[in-house]
Amino acid sequence: MNPQLRRRIASAALIICFFLLWEFLCRAFNISDIVLPKPSQIIVTLIERFPALWPHTLQTLYTTLLGFSFGILIGVLLGILVGSSRLAYDVAYPLLIGFASIPKVAVVPIFVLWFGAGAVPAVLTAMIMSMFPIVVNVATGLATTEPELEDVMKTLRASKLDILWNVGLPRAMPYFFASLKVAVTLAFVGVVLSETVASNRGIGNVMMIASSSFDVPLVFAGLFILAIMGVSLYVIFSLIEMRITGWAHRKDEFAIG
Repeated sequence: MNPQLRRRIASAALIICFFLLWEFLCRAFNISDIVLPKPSQIIVTLIERFPALWPHTLQTLYTTLLGFSFGILIGVLLGILVGSSRLAYDVAYPLLIGFASIPKVAVVPIFVLWFGAGAVPAVLTAMIMSMFPIVVNVATGLATTEPELEDVMKTLRASKLDILWNVGLPRAMPYFFASLKVAVTLAFVGVVLSETVASNRGIGNVMMIASSSFDVPLVFAGLFILAIMGVSLYVIFSLIEMRITGWAHRKDEFAIG
């Protein structure tokens, strides 16, 4: 059997076993749905309330992708600046670390104060949460470019821009796509965080209202929707990564056994 197919089957089997165990434990110990709903109950809730959940799902997905797109744009530009200039690294990197260390739950009220409740705070929160890993990885990819490649380009009288475009950025692509798979999950976290504080639409708002009324199956249904969207985007970026940076993946299996 193909090793890749075998890994996928094993992964799917592990996920199925996890939910079956969850269902079994809830039934065996007669756990109330208010404490921990059964997966079957969550699926029933998703099906029954899907028409009402769908507009909120689209809102969360749209807001996340918009903030994530801005995060990519600003993150790549800052990453190129930090990775290409030692002065920019010394000045900007401490500021970025300090900004990334601030709890984003403390930033959301400031955005609400500036822009009011709605989608704008959610977009900005997703942007700042997804931006930092992109900056770090792009800067790392540029800073770790082999000096030999740069020397070859210099002997061909290439400019710094030519070296960046033809050597630096291609070498940073594996780092860039690795950061995207992390950043997109952080973007979802930022959007949901903002929706629970300052929005009347979105999955975060639905989960907040459901938790206040002790509708725990609906809360878990929202978590399932977020997980499905996050995994879907992760898979999409992984496929794009393999398509663009397949040259950087030299081994199909881990070096064990």
